[in-house]
Amino acid sequence: MTNKSPLSSKELELFNKWWHAANYLSVGQIYLMKNPLLREPLKLEHTKPRLLGHWGTTPGLNFIYLHLNRIIRERDLNILYVAGPGHGAPGVVAATYIEGTYSELFPDITEDEAGMQKLFKQFSFPGGIPSHAAPTTPGSIHEGGELGYSLSHSYGAIFHDPDLIVACVVGDGEAETGPLAASWHSNKFVNPKTDGAVLPILHLNGYKIANPTVLARISSEELTNLMRGYGHEPIFVEGHDPDEMHQKLAVAFDEAFDKIKQIQKDARESNKTDRPVWPMIVLRSPKGWTCPKTIEGQKVEDYWRAHQVPFGDLTKPGHLELLEKWMKSYHPEELFDESGKLHPEIAALNPVGNKRMSALPQSNGGAIKRALKLPDFTQYGFPVSSPGKDEAESTRLLGSYLRDVVKANRDNFLVLSPDENNSNRLNNVLEVTDRAWNAKIYDFDDHLAHYGQVMEILSEHTIEGWLEGFLLTGRHGFFSCYEAFIHLVDSMVNQHSKWIAGAREVDWRRPIASLNILLTSHVWRQDHNGFSHQDPGFIDHVVRKQPEISRIYLPPDANTLLYVTDHCLRTANKINVIVAGKQPQPQWLSMDAAIKHCTEGVGIWEWASNDKGYEPDVILACAGDVPTMEALAAVKILHEHMPELKIRFVNVVDLMTLAADKQHPHGLSDHIFDSLFTQDKPVIFAYHGYPQLIHSLVYKRKNAKNFHVHGFREEGTTTTPFDMVVLNNLDRYNLAANVVNRTSKNSSKIAYVNQMVRDKLVEHKRYIREYGHDMPEIRNWTWK
Repeated sequence: MTNKSPLSSKELELFNKWWHAANYLSVGQIYLMKNPLLREPLKLEHTKPRLLGHWGTTPGLNFIYLHLNRIIRERDLNILYVAGPGHGAPGVVAATYIEGTYSELFPDITEDEAGMQKLFKQFSFPGGIPSHAAPTTPGSIHEGGELGYSLSHSYGAIFHDPDLIVACVVGDGEAETGPLAASWHSNKFVNPKTDGAVLPILHLNGYKIANPTVLARISSEELTNLMRGYGHEPIFVEGHDPDEMHQKLAVAFDEAFDKIKQIQKDARESNKTDRPVWPMIVLRSPKGWTCPKTIEGQKVEDYWRAHQVPFGDLTKPGHLELLEKWMKSYHPEELFDESGKLHPEIAALNPVGNKRMSALPQSNGGAIKRALKLPDFTQYGFPVSSPGKDEAESTRLLGSYLRDVVKANRDNFLVLSPDENNSNRLNNVLEVTDRAWNAKIYDFDDHLAHYGQVMEILSEHTIEGWLEGFLLTGRHGFFSCYEAFIHLVDSMVNQHSKWIAGAREVDWRRPIASLNILLTSHVWRQDHNGFSHQDPGFIDHVVRKQPEISRIYLPPDANTLLYVTDHCLRTANKINVIVAGKQPQPQWLSMDAAIKHCTEGVGIWEWASNDKGYEPDVILACAGDVPTMEALAAVKILHEHMPELKIRFVNVVDLMTLAADKQHPHGLSDHIFDSLFTQDKPVIFAYHGYPQLIHSLVYKRKNAKNFHVHGFREEGTTTTPFDMVVLNNLDRYNLAANVVNRTSKNSSKIAYVNQMVRDKLVEHKRYIREYGHDMPEIRNWTWK
């Protein structure tokens, strides 16, 4: 029978002291920059001029952290702590300081009065630390700047790490977000034999910034049914009295961790891997627990007024005294010795060494990251005998390469997509692995199994969160997605880029594997699905991130795609976006040529140019597979109608080469850029995405005014593939006309070329509306 009072009276006394110490340190971070132990009367000059931070969630986070430490000490577990509620850093930082890890990693924040003063001052202060559990917070893999991703990060962390348990605190405000709602289903993908476990802790303190939270205002019965429907058995811990709540949470944790242990034992010793019902905790505790109950007659504790800074204007009469009384209610003189160090009997509640949640190796994943074992990508290439002679599905060849990456990197590499792995032509990976799945499986299901390195759920948010959690705990992965719908994770990628940027500034944070995203089923081959599926704007989003982090690649064929993917899998601390079509398309470069071209990122295709030994009349440039084909088709038209025109053909694979070298690490020097694009000749640029981006990248170049970019103009519909490029003036005829009109104003041929272009476009429109597909000369076009 479960012991309803597992804590002795002595333990209870020490638990309260640890919690009081964490709460005291948390309040101090929000309010103080001097007089940290209140050994002299509190004065206004001891407080911060700008009071920032969030108190409301903090005492609950501290309470949970303390009880997890008990579980770690008694059961010798590896537990990672994910603080989902936003702005909970005062508590998490306080806990890491109490554990000693903070001072180990930041030696100037010493475990004494002087160090405590620095700890307080730095919080939400210029030159200090953020109010989230940021990269500067030991033990954190989850900042929570934007709410909704704590559970997906947590599950990503435990996949293929059977010894890890993540205690994920889900804020009740956060629980209202769509991404969080979908991520409850992550438990259908957990194999208790080969994966770790997530213990969700739904922290119901009842309020957001100024409103109640939904899950706190529904009945316990309804909430129980909701969580059971998600596949969890909730264990409720409710109350206000700290002593009672300590005992209740201790009982709940014992029950939950007993259940997790039994589930894993059954799976690992008896091979019972069918989906179990996992435990979870529902913790109902007061918002802003232990702060003043009322201020100036208004309710504060257990109400939304405790959400941020319970009282922000310390110049008001009585407020300074109220703050001092609040902080002294924790009795700091009983917690810290004369020097300001935590009393050893309180510190003894902490785990030691790497068992501390603030020192767990998985929380600094780059330090335990193992390099991928990568096959020789050249062995998967397409045999190009001459440019454009043959067609292939570039991503299908990539699938064969990824198949062998998966095979060579069990437990260290995942292939993820939102139900699109096969649609994106990566089917071959299923030759060596199944799709991870722990919901019901039928005999006729295709490659579903309890273990798998392919993971698919129709939630881009969940996929992105899983991958981020996997990367942040030291592993590697590859995410493929339809281009138009990757926008669903714009803000997640934004948050991840900021994490990487922040981690780069922290000496002890080691680089993690890059976030690698393949965008396929792209704008120019979504003619069948129509306008809703046509949007190349994710490139623009990622380009705006820090130049040390953002990378955009537009390989025009299979061999360049293989090179780029292999390169991206070898990088760290980057966000690599690869855009490549999945449909049959001409193959241009031999493997040797592809390696040279991709290594440089941009270059002249001599076989498509006729200006060698001459001054070019025009540079016809392109970036992207369909733009490359249309630009080459334009070259053929121009060679036929104006063979005297000297054309230099330039293809761009690494988009960031267009930026100035002072703006981006991959940017070309002015000398090389000018040698490719000249300083004064017109550049007709066929680009995969929105034209404005090219202009923004080259604006510092001498020849920027002569760049004329064709790209997606937000014109689309359900139509033929060629009509998509026609609608956006990216087609071969419009490209050829632009070249002629900008280079041959004195030529007698110009009127005839323009007439030919207009005639062809009229013919094209009539043909597709009668027959429903493109003209034979378009469908059967080849370079030679």
